[in-house]
Amino acid sequence: MDFDHDIAIIGGGLNGPALALALSRAGLRVAVIDAQPAQTFENAAFDGRAYALALTSVRLMEGIGIWPDIADDAQPMLEIKVTDGRAGTGPSPMFMHFDHAEIEEGPMGQMVEDRHLRRALLKAAAADPAITMMNDTRVTGQSVAPTGITLTLEGGKTLRARLAVGADGRGSGTAERAGIKRIAWSYGQTALVCVVDHEKPHHGIAHQFFMPPGPLAILPLTGNRSLIVWSEASANAAAINALPDAQYLEVLRPRFGSFLGELSLTGPRYSYPLGLSLAHSMTASRVALLGDAAHGVHPIAGQGLNAGLRDVAALAEVIADAVRRGEDPGNDAVLARYQEWRRFDNASLALATDSFNRLFSNDNALFRLARDMGMAAINALPGLRRTFIREAAGLTGDLPRLMRGKPL
Repeated sequence: MDFDHDIAIIGGGLNGPALALALSRAGLRVAVIDAQPAQTFENAAFDGRAYALALTSVRLMEGIGIWPDIADDAQPMLEIKVTDGRAGTGPSPMFMHFDHAEIEEGPMGQMVEDRHLRRALLKAAAADPAITMMNDTRVTGQSVAPTGITLTLEGGKTLRARLAVGADGRGSGTAERAGIKRIAWSYGQTALVCVVDHEKPHHGIAHQFFMPPGPLAILPLTGNRSLIVWSEASANAAAINALPDAQYLEVLRPRFGSFLGELSLTGPRYSYPLGLSLAHSMTASRVALLGDAAHGVHPIAGQGLNAGLRDVAALAEVIADAVRRGEDPGNDAVLARYQEWRRFDNASLALATDSFNRLFSNDNALFRLARDMGMAAINALPGLRRTFIREAAGLTGDLPRLMRGKPL
């Protein structure tokens, strides 16, 4: 079989180009196929989207060479404060407080706006001669042969590769065509997402406030701005999201509190339904899944993109090592190593976020007492607190080389 590319990545969001850049450093020829048209991000206006990149995800961005293009626009996360309570009554006196000074590696993570991260990834991928970006292109079929996979594109053109990687989100067509099924359920919650300007500085502190309808995350951006990810019961969220900005802010203020002074909205508002999605397998013959195509979790811990980037770093390492040994990067034995590495971690994250959401998104008095006492206990024990800080920074578990600051 003659190959047009070594690896074909379906999905050109964030994970797809990141994987392409990692694989190009291992000497592989990569195609990134994206159904969306090419977008120009030069001087793009802020559109309200931003991500909490864990320390290990920042290391990955350094390893694929794009962090220098992002660093000046990133906001370090220096502390995390976790509280429990009700809107308008303030938080419980029992809380968790994580400070980056308790670990040696530096800030736990960085807040990065989508326009800066996406622009850096796409700019680097477009400039890399080993990467072919195919925008406004849909994959309509895939056919597996003993030595490779053929993708059929809209219009009838075909593309042949040793391996196809599905980075095409929760409704992954790659997974569906490969016969990979998934378990999924809705939480009956909707995330309301917006950015606020506030009067007082945030000092790089992220806040997570658990309320009965769902959690409210306040995540620091550059300047006196914060990203809000606010979960509500879906019917209530729809009513809130339909309000004009001034009334929307009136609903947000008692939940947000007054600790950052006066608030105003900046940029567009978003909403999206919350649920869990977990593929039965992360691999099939000549196919690997990563990111939301393999696992979609509740944003309660802000780990969705970070989990996807761990997939990126692990798959890149497995493929690079296989190629160095003279192995076919798309054969079952190679893909089994990736599955073994990432499957348990992703299933554990899905279970943890699901359990946390069920434990905290209720007003049961016994549950409230248990979680408040649990947070107070964690906060009072330096060793346990440090473990949680390292978890938030992504420093636990079997880290791929790119996430340990090592070359691929």
